[in-house]
Amino acid sequence: MRRRPDPLMGSALLAIDVGNTHTLAGVYQGDELLHEWRISTERSATADELAAYHDQILRLRGGSLDELDAMIVSSVVPTLTTGYRELALKYLDHPAIVVGPGIRTGMSLAIDNPLELGADRLVNAVAAYRRFGGPCIVVDLGTATTLDVVSEAGVYLGGVIAPGMETSLDALTTRAARLVKVDLIPPERVIGRSTVESMRSGLVLGTVAMIDGLCQQIREELSGTATVVATGGLSGMVSKLSTQIDLIDPMLTLDGLRIIYKMNARSSGPPEAVEEPT
Repeated sequence: MRRRPDPLMGSALLAIDVGNTHTLAGVYQGDELLHEWRISTERSATADELAAYHDQILRLRGGSLDELDAMIVSSVVPTLTTGYRELALKYLDHPAIVVGPGIRTGMSLAIDNPLELGADRLVNAVAAYRRFGGPCIVVDLGTATTLDVVSEAGVYLGGVIAPGMETSLDALTTRAARLVKVDLIPPERVIGRSTVESMRSGLVLGTVAMIDGLCQQIREELSGTATVVATGGLSGMVSKLSTQIDLIDPMLTLDGLRIIYKMNARSSGPPEAVEEPT
């Protein structure tokens, strides 16, 4: 039988963020991120297959699932939420903490329907506020480009959802017969002199212009300033082109999961309820 984790003694934590396109994973020893990796999200994967994916990567880095003490998951794919719950019980010998009802986050939600809020967006907001204070705006560049807003007092106020760059590219190439896939890299000029340059201008520079414009308007709605933090796979490129983004943290979501895990592992009282993300 595996030993039970002691959350106060710097146990090895596996943090998993399941997105629609990619799954980001990391192993923490206390507050230190030891390893991180990204795999494609396979919606039909079983618990055994998920365990094999992650265990193989850990073994390449000198570890294994057997060495992990705890697990926390945020997921926007319900079938994989179930899969990771089963993985934890079968291979880690204890339940995973899953961001949802009964989980402490320390953040109030001032939105019409908390059920609409994705787990990753909530985790990002918690991490950004705990690390950088408020008000703050989190720009996440993934399947969707999302902006999430937290007040000075640490209340989640809402945000913006737009298609991500790769999603927009897929839509263009699927619906327009003469357009082909292009690398998402910044063009040398806004005015494209070829179809490829024109697509890159629209996709990359258009996304940056949208983010900058929205951040400026959000700051005006907040009647002041706000720290803008970018995360996600394309955050590095976009941040170099943006005039509004202040900070880059590609691992923000994993750090939010670490923070939420510590809140719940240390808690001895009844947890605050948060609505199930969809």
